[in-house]
Amino acid sequence: MSDRQPDALFRLYLLRLITVVIFATLGVRLAALQFRSGAQYQERAIFNRVREVRPEGERGVIYDRDGRILARNIAAYAVALTPADLPDDPDYAASQAKRMAVYEALTALIEQGMAEFAAQPRATPIALPAGVDSEFIAGHHEPPPTTLLTVAEIDTLVLRRELGSAFQPVLVAQNLPREVALRVEEERYRFPGVSILLQPRRQYAAGADTAHILGYMGPIPAEASKSYRERGYNADAWVGWTGLEMTFEELLRGQLGRRVIEVDVNGREQAVIGEPIAAQPGQNLILSLDLELQQAMREALLAGVNPLRSHSAAAVAIDPRTGFILGMVSLPTYDNNIFADGVTDGEYADITSKPGKALLNHAISGIYPPGSVFKLVPAAAGLQEGVITSRTLLNAPGIIYLPNRFFPDNPALAQPFVCWVYKLGGYHGDITVREALAHSCDIFFYKLGGGWYANEFEGLGIETLAAYARLFGYGETSGIDLPAENPGLVPDTRWKRIAKGERWVTGDTYNLSIGQGDLLATPLQVTMMTAAVANDGAVYRPQLVAAITDAESRLLAVRQPELIRQVPVEPKHLAVTREGMWMVVNAAGGTALNAALLDVAIAGKTGTAEFYDPEFPRDGRGNLPTHAWFTAFAPYDAPEIALTVFVYNGGEGSERAAPIAREILRSYFDIQARDLAAGSQSLLQQVQEAGP
Repeated sequence: MSDRQPDALFRLYLLRLITVVIFATLGVRLAALQFRSGAQYQERAIFNRVREVRPEGERGVIYDRDGRILARNIAAYAVALTPADLPDDPDYAASQAKRMAVYEALTALIEQGMAEFAAQPRATPIALPAGVDSEFIAGHHEPPPTTLLTVAEIDTLVLRRELGSAFQPVLVAQNLPREVALRVEEERYRFPGVSILLQPRRQYAAGADTAHILGYMGPIPAEASKSYRERGYNADAWVGWTGLEMTFEELLRGQLGRRVIEVDVNGREQAVIGEPIAAQPGQNLILSLDLELQQAMREALLAGVNPLRSHSAAAVAIDPRTGFILGMVSLPTYDNNIFADGVTDGEYADITSKPGKALLNHAISGIYPPGSVFKLVPAAAGLQEGVITSRTLLNAPGIIYLPNRFFPDNPALAQPFVCWVYKLGGYHGDITVREALAHSCDIFFYKLGGGWYANEFEGLGIETLAAYARLFGYGETSGIDLPAENPGLVPDTRWKRIAKGERWVTGDTYNLSIGQGDLLATPLQVTMMTAAVANDGAVYRPQLVAAITDAESRLLAVRQPELIRQVPVEPKHLAVTREGMWMVVNAAGGTALNAALLDVAIAGKTGTAEFYDPEFPRDGRGNLPTHAWFTAFAPYDAPEIALTVFVYNGGEGSERAAPIAREILRSYFDIQARDLAAGSQSLLQQVQEAGP
């Protein structure tokens, strides 16, 4: 028995020793944690309960000149789940079970709410505007459907987030009805880590009518993410991709706010730390555009363009006194609301599959031979340079033959140049510049531009003609406040030598003189030329944004007309050019008598421009297809609108484009008369009077 007693004591001492060693080890470890790593763990603890929230400021609203909303923000609700705030247990199986229970209960609540919401009666959908089903309107916007992740999808995304940023929320459901979002908010105490997000979404009230002007927004492009991050954007922010949304991104975007908040174990906000910085809304834009006129322009184009023949068209209206845009329509168009909530592959394919390139703004980016509308340039230039006077007579037979420069005495080698009337068996005879404009005589302008050897008439020559074309706005961008403007092309001797490796010949000047050959222009450039003729030579920079206000509607800026240059043509010579345009619409033999209005004097110029396109072959008589043009200003004595209508492959300008322009001008003056009778003043007029 005495032998067993020492053995028991030994075991007791050993147990005490082990206990002491264990507690000593724990003490050493605790000391290490406290003194060596205490600050680190304290920082982690604070980080786990403190969050920085960077709310985005509301984007600015865009209005038309009468205060109609064109672009605004609407609310979209989403349910988010932050992985860092989910139940966490040392036992992985127990932790996963708790999380799955949260996922299942949350999705069940949302599904139940959606079922009850779907059962509620709905208002009858508003009828679509006239023309939406046309061949010229691409895509149809439907409100985005509610999306809800499955339990498995939620679990997969949460695990991914925990490998990276556990504080980045997982969007469990998006585009929720407000009633369903409120129900989740009421039950949120049951779901750790769950929050309701209010996601602003852009809404374009006029849709396809203003898509090419306003543009649309999209996520920050990956290749530009660094640049946007340096400018203070959140990683998931949306930015302007096209149109005014892109040009005025810096003004429209709101400024980020900052709130440092303390959250509980479930991720719910408990307190605000420090002084929060409120998000600042963006600035508002007031356009010179008249939505009512814009819609009238679209309706006139849709009614006047044959979709079986033409796949695109455009119309531009400018105030010649200021350069501000009154209306701009490009067909085909698209509903930019499709992009507001994330375009699908199918929607994008529908838009891009339309003939005529629906995403292209043909008014500023499409370039085409302008044809006879260009004759205003050599007319004004010829008068200013003294090549002709208002009384000069040039003989215009139906056809002339330009001798071969190497074999001038061999008539078989001479190149024929014909007038359009020659194909009808006619000719114009001796005519002045006014009459040449009224009848759109090609022979007159061949001789005016390139000269005529038979009577040693010099003509303008290519260098002078090209110089005046550029003075009137051809061959350069105008600086309009829209992206992707095309400068077009004014060919000359240097260009042909470089581009084609050929020398310039007189026949090239002949072609340029009637707006053919390699000359290319946008409908906007043609309108700027017409405005300059109407206003005695002032070439204004076209503008859409006329005023800027803050979120409280306080006026920040009124944009003034910007004069690019004064065309060096004397007013008396421009007056002769305008008289020729008046005769086009109002005198016997004018090419656009069908553009006249009874109560308003209109001056205009038709254009029928030949072009080559494999899609549109020559006709049975070997003639090239033609674009239809008409450009005009009104009223004749006090111009307040300059307008150009272009129809791709439209045929004769007098038959296709002129009647469309007449309807647009009729709508414009009807709107003006109505507003004058009512004594109403547009929002733009009010802010212009209030401004400096």
